[in-house]
Amino acid sequence: MTEKITDIAQPKEHNTYRKLSIQVSLNGLSFCVLDTITNKILAFEKVTFNTPSTPYLMLKELKSKLNQHGDIGNNFSEVAVIHKNNMFGLVPRPLFNKEELPNYLKFNAKIMANDLVAFDELPNQDMVNVYIPYTNINNYIFDLFGEFEFKHSGTVLISTLMSQNRTTSEPTCYVQVSGKEMEMMVVSDKKLLFYNQFEYKTKEDFLYFLLFSLEQLQMDLEKVQLKLFGAVEEGDPIFALCYQYIKNVSVFVPNNPAFPLEELENESIDFSILSSL
Repeated sequence: MTEKITDIAQPKEHNTYRKLSIQVSLNGLSFCVLDTITNKILAFEKVTFNTPSTPYLMLKELKSKLNQHGDIGNNFSEVAVIHKNNMFGLVPRPLFNKEELPNYLKFNAKIMANDLVAFDELPNQDMVNVYIPYTNINNYIFDLFGEFEFKHSGTVLISTLMSQNRTTSEPTCYVQVSGKEMEMMVVSDKKLLFYNQFEYKTKEDFLYFLLFSLEQLQMDLEKVQLKLFGAVEEGDPIFALCYQYIKNVSVFVPNNPAFPLEELENESIDFSILSSL
């Protein structure tokens, strides 16, 4: 059911100065531990589900992983949870009313009576991300660690990439690639035009979602810069297929001055979870 990449076990020094970041999705879980004194990543673990899970089974797996490590306890100064799902909607701030949260999602997400609808404000974007977090995960983390911060993965990705895009006005399409999902974001003239998540099975599915989205945005494939990052390299089938249709394709290395690339030996560390540390 799962694939273990590295072990979350970590040294016990500076326990009260460590930050734990957890990303949860129906396709897998990620854990990252940061020493906030030395600003070094102490440990990382990623679990990938072979088939999409359910919130109940996801919580069961999360409990199993955390229970494997007896020193987890409350030995963290900060805990953050990132909810990665497609149950979200971006709302322009002038149209946003926190009393109407379910109405922003009712046409593109199945909302249950007991679902909590949350929202994140996007800095400098005059926009709000309305989404449904995994309530059972939040309740468990609160019981285990007490007060913590949670966000949607789209909030983290948009905020981080927009801060890195301030120096260019040309249309740029960023795509974070994982084994089953793609997160796509388009920026032009330093403004966010588009953000969405898609699940794909083949490289042709990937290309379809990419080209269809760019077509709807009326992007010129000769001019748009396509920047792929995550589980992709030059020469990969996805990269090669995109290059057949889009002139400017490159593997993007997100700029994160807090974590120099030489310190990130495990390239599988998700960009969203790093950006939340």
